[in-house]
Amino acid sequence: MTAILGISAFYHDSAAALVINGEIIAAAQEERFTRKKHDPGYPEHAIDYVISEGGLTLEDIDYVAFYDKPFLKFERLLETYVACAPRGLKSFRMAMPIWLREKLFLKDMLIKELKKRHKKFDPETLLFSEHHFGHAASAFYPSPFENAVVLTLDGVGEWATTTVAIGKGHALDIKKEIHFPHSLGLLYSAFTYYTGFKVNSGEYKVMGLAPYGEPKYKDLILEHLIDLKKDGSFRLDQSYFNYATGLTMTNQKFSDLFGEPVRNAETDDLTQFYMDIAASVQAVTEEVALQMTRALAKEYGISNLCLAGGVALNCVANGKILKDGAFDNIWIQPAAGDAGGALGAALAVWHKELDKPRIIHTKDAMRGSYLGPAYAQSTIEEELKACGAVFDALSEGEMIEQTAQALAEENAIGWFQGRMEFGPRSLGGRSILADPRSEAMQKTLNLKVKYRESFRPFAPSVLREDISEWFDLDCDSPYMLLVSGVHESKRRTMSEDEKALFGIEKLNVKRSDIPAITHVDYSARIQTVHEETNPLYHALISAFKNKTNCPVLVNTSFNVRGEPIVCTPTDAFRCFMGTGLDILVVGNCLLRKDNQNAALKEDYKNKYELD
Repeated sequence: MTAILGISAFYHDSAAALVINGEIIAAAQEERFTRKKHDPGYPEHAIDYVISEGGLTLEDIDYVAFYDKPFLKFERLLETYVACAPRGLKSFRMAMPIWLREKLFLKDMLIKELKKRHKKFDPETLLFSEHHFGHAASAFYPSPFENAVVLTLDGVGEWATTTVAIGKGHALDIKKEIHFPHSLGLLYSAFTYYTGFKVNSGEYKVMGLAPYGEPKYKDLILEHLIDLKKDGSFRLDQSYFNYATGLTMTNQKFSDLFGEPVRNAETDDLTQFYMDIAASVQAVTEEVALQMTRALAKEYGISNLCLAGGVALNCVANGKILKDGAFDNIWIQPAAGDAGGALGAALAVWHKELDKPRIIHTKDAMRGSYLGPAYAQSTIEEELKACGAVFDALSEGEMIEQTAQALAEENAIGWFQGRMEFGPRSLGGRSILADPRSEAMQKTLNLKVKYRESFRPFAPSVLREDISEWFDLDCDSPYMLLVSGVHESKRRTMSEDEKALFGIEKLNVKRSDIPAITHVDYSARIQTVHEETNPLYHALISAFKNKTNCPVLVNTSFNVRGEPIVCTPTDAFRCFMGTGLDILVVGNCLLRKDNQNAALKEDYKNKYELD
């Protein structure tokens, strides 16, 4: 037996993963345990979890793989500051002490942490993967493809921001790279900053905001900010940006180009201008992705594409790539961001360093991404009692029946079942569920449950066997990483007055038979639910379908804005008592808000720092 522990840490979204003999056993982000959103620290709790899930101790681990090469990253930092000197002195003076005190000696820090648990830990078993190779490994090795083009797009690793790799069997080789500071991820992050959202967490808000606007500034971006070639390669004009050496993403020249200042999220409204800006950068991102994938399909003649890196979480662009048809098949790593680097680093050791073959699964090797902790019914009941919860312990059949009925009656439900998901999406393990037929549900969930911006769209979970009847898609989308349109037969024709609405005014228009998950452009971010990977969730949606003739549920992550997704039954109960959720279902325990002790209510609206 060969056990490999993968670690990503010290930037954002720290995580750990365990691979035994090439099989993915467990993976989790540190934030879920510490309750600190995007926790960048050493993933002590995640490591403890994945090792225990495998029935091992740290002494049983043969290799530890880290997702980055810190010396290469330090080299990039130094060379960038030297090239841009004297600009960036303030940023340089802030960054250097941290690097000299911590990050340059990251290997020593890791060894020290590992020796706390295993005094005889052998430093020779600590290996380092290049950042983008780890991403590529996380995408290709678990995929269902014998061979594939592997495209990684993110902010930046050590030097690379974009890489193209070719995977065949268990061989994986990087063929092309685009280097810092030219980065599609950082271009998108610059616009995230400009529209007033947090970099590294607010990019998905820009994507959700885009349909409310028109891409009026697309040509301006392509003319001034990004030099896009026919093959999809690009360069960014750094005179508009400040991220290479400064303390902000953009500069005054950037603001002057668009004629408005950086939006202050605390004081400035989301005007039509910023919606148009969001639509414009989204359109540019899609154009870059399409030109790149078309060129790669033509160059390599391979019909399969794998995607990873933070930009691969842009499910609107993913949907456009799929629809474009340059590649017949697409598979996207569900933990496409830095957390997935922990898994990629571990898989890279098994297949690349140890030269071990792959076992290719018909679907994929990610187990539906249900790779986090699960809780026995007895443990659930003990935790709920300790919280002071009032609950009914039901049979599984009764639990499914009562939950489906409550959904049909338009209750908002916290759903906590089985293993926690790995990656940023809730997939029916730690989810908030609701009836998509409700016209009021999107606003209710955003404002009373999630405590977040009203424009934010919600995603549908749909039975895989029913997808083509309800959406313009007929393929697996188990990880909620593809956007497609609601089927024409389910759409409602808008009046001329409704069509004339602008911006947020569009929000209240009923567009389809399932308005709670239909975005303003008739799109939806789709999760297909499969009986093989999540039989309980499949059974719930099936029961809801039997009652309503609708095989779709609203599915959003079980948390409030700024909070990590819940991990334990206690987390679930606290979130339940701090929000407008009506019902909580944990294992076979069903809790109704009206039955709970009012003294246990919490102020979740102000508990977490807003993201």
